[in-house]
Amino acid sequence: MSFLKAEWRNLAIANYLVQAEFLKKYVPYGTELDFWQNKCFVSLVGFLFTDTKLLGIKIPYHVNFEEVNLRFYVKKYENGNWKRGVVFIKEIVPKATVSFVANTFYKENYETRKMSHSWTEDQEKRTVFYAWVKDKRWNSISIQASLETSEIAAGSETEFITEHYWGYAKHSETKTVEYEVTHPKWKKYDILKSEIKVDFGLEYGSEFSFLNLQKPASVMLAEGSVIKVENKKTFSRKINSGN
Repeated sequence: MSFLKAEWRNLAIANYLVQAEFLKKYVPYGTELDFWQNKCFVSLVGFLFTDTKLLGIKIPYHVNFEEVNLRFYVKKYENGNWKRGVVFIKEIVPKATVSFVANTFYKENYETRKMSHSWTEDQEKRTVFYAWVKDKRWNSISIQASLETSEIAAGSETEFITEHYWGYAKHSETKTVEYEVTHPKWKKYDILKSEIKVDFGLEYGSEFSFLNLQKPASVMLAEGSVIKVENKKTFSRKINSGN
């Protein structure tokens, strides 16, 4: 049985270019940075969990809720193939129990905050909005997009960003937590307008303050789907004891 099953819907994604050197200390053991056309990204992602089940059970008041995360992209070579995954700098949710479970069992970096969202449509567009509080200050992601979905082109930047199916967490300098996230290939909405109001330095630490002055290299809105998060495993560096 999957550890978690849910739907992720209306994934608002803002991608920022960073120097690979900047992310090296966050890269879990056994993985390496993943690039698209020699570009290194961090992504701010807002979406909604719906119909959430933990080990097949719906937990009261924990079925539908927002998440916003900051992540980057890695890959791991195993059995002749590359496993492409994500690493989270921080994940924000409005449910303390979700934070506790993820931090305890998957060694993630969840924090619990007051959050809100809205989805609206008119005859011309859909508007997706996510917001969360840090030190009494609201941060937000707002996207206006087309009403209809379209296929994500093979080899595109959007495919690169959305087609990572493994999660990696840095347990220690020599130990990594790995888990699989399965879902069908998503569809996208064409972006009409976007606005990102985030104090990256306040939220993620002063080393991320440079993102306050940087416009996203791209903004995306993915339709989402049913997803499954499988049980974790860990791997670590083997230590030779010697004679």
